Amino acid sequence: MRRIRTALLSLMLAASAVACTSGSDSQGVGQADGGGAGTADESAGDSTEYQIDIWADNWMAVYVDGELIGEDSVPITTERSFNAETFTFRAAAPFTVAIEAKDFKESDSGLEYIGTDRQQMGDGGMIAQVTDTGRGKVVAATDDSWSALVVHRAPLNTECEKSADPDTTCESEIIDTPKEWTSADFNDRSWASATEWTSADVGPKGGYAEIEWDDGAKLIWGSDLKIDNTILFRKEITA
Repeated sequence: MRRIRTALLSLMLAASAVACTSGSDSQGVGQADGGGAGTADESAGDSTEYQIDIWADNWMAVYVDGELIGEDSVPITTERSFNAETFTFRAAAPFTVAIEAKDFKESDSGLEYIGTDRQQMGDGGMIAQVTDTGRGKVVAATDDSWSALVVHRAPLNTECEKSADPDTTCESEIIDTPKEWTSADFNDRSWASATEWTSADVGPKGGYAEIEWDDGAKLIWGSDLKIDNTILFRKEITA
């Protein structure tokens, strides 16, 4: 019986040693894999809460690193929809903010109030600022350092503004929206710089005054407030 017990004890000790060795190897693999997972978790843990305040004439949608975080709650078809919005999000710097901004137009003519005595070209404008909510610090704001791509321009022949048939007589320039333009990896080097405009130029209203704008936040648009109707904006934020 003693020999059996001794043999069993030897077998148990051997099994224990194998288990320990196996556990040690598994732990090593886990640490290696866990390094990547840990990094991802740490990135999530290191992310910061931000707030973006934005006003547009007439409509906007905001993306961070390719993800839609919010859009104008008022439909662009709402008459005189000058609206301000505030969205919160979490991100780890650097991250890219992409904004699609639209001035209302009834058709590709670029005009509004078509067929009425108010038929005219509209005008756009947009302003935004990003705040680190933990520090209460504005870390980015719209200015001419933002990249801009106008994807709808009309009317190119502004004399058609009062035409009885603007859809026929007004000329437009429309380009396809680039794929993945909201992503952080998108190359926008060929884009133009946004154009800064004054409050007198844009005439902001409808929520603009409800936000305390940082001194660095500027009203921006394309190079023409009236014929630039849809614009894509991008900015990498490093703070």
